[in-house]
Amino acid sequence: MGEFKENEIQKLSQDELKKLLKDVRGKLASQQQIIKEKKLPVIVLVEGFGASGKGTLISYLIRDLDPRFFKVIPVKPPTKEEKRKPFLCRHMENIPEAGQFVFLDSGWMEETVFDMVDGKFTDTELKQRFHDINIFERQLVDNGYLVLKIFVDVSKENQEARINKLLSDKDTTWRVSKRDLDEIKHHKKYENAFSTFISATNTKKAPWHVIDSSKKELVELQVYHLLVNGIDNAISHQNEPADIPDNVFPLIKMPKLSDVNLDVSLTREEYKTKLKAAQKKLKNLHNKIYRMGVPVIIAYEGWDAAGKGGNIKRLTSALDARGFTVQPIASPDVHEKNRHYLWRFYKRLPKTGHIAIFDRTWYGRVMVERLEGFCSENDWQRAYNEINEFEKNLSDWGAVIVKFWIHIDKDTQLKRFKEREQTPEKQWKITDEDWRNREKWDDYEVAVDEMLAKTSTSFAPWHIIQSNDKLYARIQAINIVIDAIEAKLKEIKN
Repeated sequence: MGEFKENEIQKLSQDELKKLLKDVRGKLASQQQIIKEKKLPVIVLVEGFGASGKGTLISYLIRDLDPRFFKVIPVKPPTKEEKRKPFLCRHMENIPEAGQFVFLDSGWMEETVFDMVDGKFTDTELKQRFHDINIFERQLVDNGYLVLKIFVDVSKENQEARINKLLSDKDTTWRVSKRDLDEIKHHKKYENAFSTFISATNTKKAPWHVIDSSKKELVELQVYHLLVNGIDNAISHQNEPADIPDNVFPLIKMPKLSDVNLDVSLTREEYKTKLKAAQKKLKNLHNKIYRMGVPVIIAYEGWDAAGKGGNIKRLTSALDARGFTVQPIASPDVHEKNRHYLWRFYKRLPKTGHIAIFDRTWYGRVMVERLEGFCSENDWQRAYNEINEFEKNLSDWGAVIVKFWIHIDKDTQLKRFKEREQTPEKQWKITDEDWRNREKWDDYEVAVDEMLAKTSTSFAPWHIIQSNDKLYARIQAINIVIDAIEAKLKEIKN
């Protein structure tokens, strides 16, 4: 629907203004079916001062929309449990499915600004927060989301008048918070914090739109136009590939799988002795990380029949069952497919002091999704950097990240496949898909080598576990986890 000029709109009569509003509201209502057909997910973030009219504005926007295909989420201050997860975790969980709207009444801006005003950031921490938010928003846009960010501005005088009006009626007093009153008292301080945030996060892919709420006749029309034009623009550019950023992360050189020596083993007696000692050590470390609030993320990938399950079992046998979860990752369900591919992993992150073990991971994006054509080449090429960003965010949060590729040779896999087929209690472990994947061994090896080379970072390195001998592999994995936790605890003490 074309742009409009504010001074021209102000010259319109009320009838002319109402007609414009009716037309643009009708356009938005018709677009809802289009975004559903095109599978465009839309996030409308409405931020602003208290009593600036954010809730009223959202009510305007949804009045003609089908309620089955949108959600309005009032984002409250984080709970104690939410504070035990990465900052962006709860905001990632709120993103919509493809073809739907989510309207956020405040979000990552308000939470950050309040912490700024309360003096909770060092300069370095604040700079990191802005960096993480920009990455978060860019990833959403690159993965097909329309992100519309609106800031509703209000002068101190107008804000104070609106709040006093709310306080004058016992039925609306509850709508005024202590924070709203503090905003009036320290309006300039909040204004500066909001301005700093807008300046630091106003990007080409996710720009801010500041709306003056004092001009009521323009607010609704302005935002309708922004949303309608944003949807049209997003749909017209929907099939354009996103830029693939350069990898700026420090990488650890990894060997190719074909160069890894798999001729290593332990005797049964050596294994028993080493396992007992390692599990005892890990058990003690689990108590320490719980006390010190250190989250641990252990990611398992590897060949079919490489021994991931047995490896995980020996690891978890040393842990307190109340302090860990094992996340078996299968093919994404319909709700997971319709969101950013990292969404389902954010939902499974551990709390501080807990351990999350992933049996298969987000690396499916650059392996099975790549090879089976479940995503575009641009999608999986971008994913190396997106995953490094994801893991860097987890590392900055304080997590220990351990990533295993459980490695065997092709002959060993064949032997184990046949053993499973011939053992009744193990037959459930072998499927037609396992045999199909085996036929693509060479293709998978190329993909895995590239994955290891591009995502083994100093903060989240890969470890290739030699698993032709399962006993050797189990001890190797547990000791690597022990070393990683001990290094983190030493870092904290220093």
